[in-house]
Amino acid sequence: MKCILMNKNVEVLVVEYNETSKFFDYIYEVKDINYAPYILKSFYHENDINNTPFKTNLSEWFKGRGIPSWRDKLDLLLHRLNIVAPYELLDKAFGLSLSDQYWLKPFNSDISYDDINFFDNDFDYAEFMEASLSTNSKQVTKESSLKTPNNTTDGMLKKAWIIENGIRYLLKSGYKNEIMQPFNEVLASEICKRLGFNHVPYTIDIYKDMVVSKCPCFINKDTEYVSCYQIRNDMERHNNKEDYEEYIKKLEEHNIENAREKVENMYILDFLIMNEDRHLGNFGIIRDVNTLNWLDVAPIFDNGQSLNIEYYDEEEVHISGRGRFFYEVKTFEEIIKVVKDLKRIDISKLDGLVEWFDDLLHKYQNITKMSDTRINRLCILLNRQINKLKSLRESI
Repeated sequence: MKCILMNKNVEVLVVEYNETSKFFDYIYEVKDINYAPYILKSFYHENDINNTPFKTNLSEWFKGRGIPSWRDKLDLLLHRLNIVAPYELLDKAFGLSLSDQYWLKPFNSDISYDDINFFDNDFDYAEFMEASLSTNSKQVTKESSLKTPNNTTDGMLKKAWIIENGIRYLLKSGYKNEIMQPFNEVLASEICKRLGFNHVPYTIDIYKDMVVSKCPCFINKDTEYVSCYQIRNDMERHNNKEDYEEYIKKLEEHNIENAREKVENMYILDFLIMNEDRHLGNFGIIRDVNTLNWLDVAPIFDNGQSLNIEYYDEEEVHISGRGRFFYEVKTFEEIIKVVKDLKRIDISKLDGLVEWFDDLLHKYQNITKMSDTRINRLCILLNRQINKLKSLRESI
């Protein structure tokens, strides 16, 4: 199928899109490479627009916007959607997403972005939400249920976009039989609120006796999220702290105010909740899709893989998890050293946080069936991390 890769209303590439393989087989013309996905920047060569790395990364980028093969209970979701593989959904709704403004416009079509984008136009999400989150669901019956931004949601957790009072919210469950992820998201949100860190606000919601986290979409129809992974792909890789420093330098070159401090805030949060999954895809920047200006560091989001207790006894809580620092896996004590001035953090604002968390976990105990012992140990772990941060701050 001959089509045009669009960035909102700007024509980017005229391409041959293979509807079977979901790959871009040929590039007919480059309309405006500046508006292409940032990940493609380093692979573009003006005199060889069909070079293999460029086409391969274009295809991988497009497929990477979809539901991954490692999504929790993917086989059940595919059965309910009556499809064989998740990539079948990629072009069901022109490839539209709620994370960026890219879409596929059929060649010679007069379809308008304003008429189809999911920021302005409602979408049918009820059946997809049930197929994704419900423990007992029938197969999707309406074709419109497959034309939603839920087709372009990455990550391992079951999730679904919904609309409430005109606002787009993302619901996410826990992983497999684990129920902590939604609570960790809300805990992270509370910490960020108290410490003044820019963040995506999360709340707890209940869907058919299932606890889920709920957060609003943090971009709009004039902005896009560009991950650190995309940005780092355009920079030399060192596999050490130099990667971090080069990333900060890149942000500052694009006039992002207090870039270092904002990224440090993310690692302070990760230390407090022992977040093991700060990969290069869940932090980055917000870019204006009209001007291509970098606006700010993206608000902190995706903090669910935290407070993972390996085992506990009457005396102590043990955790084996370690954090991620760019391409390295390190202890949280090592990662927090990246923060140049812990004195700027008013840790007294976390007073009462442990009690708040204890109340939150007990509030939903009738649904989660979480034991009092486990709740107590989670609170001990959180309190221990707060006290560690206090000690580090005082030792400076």
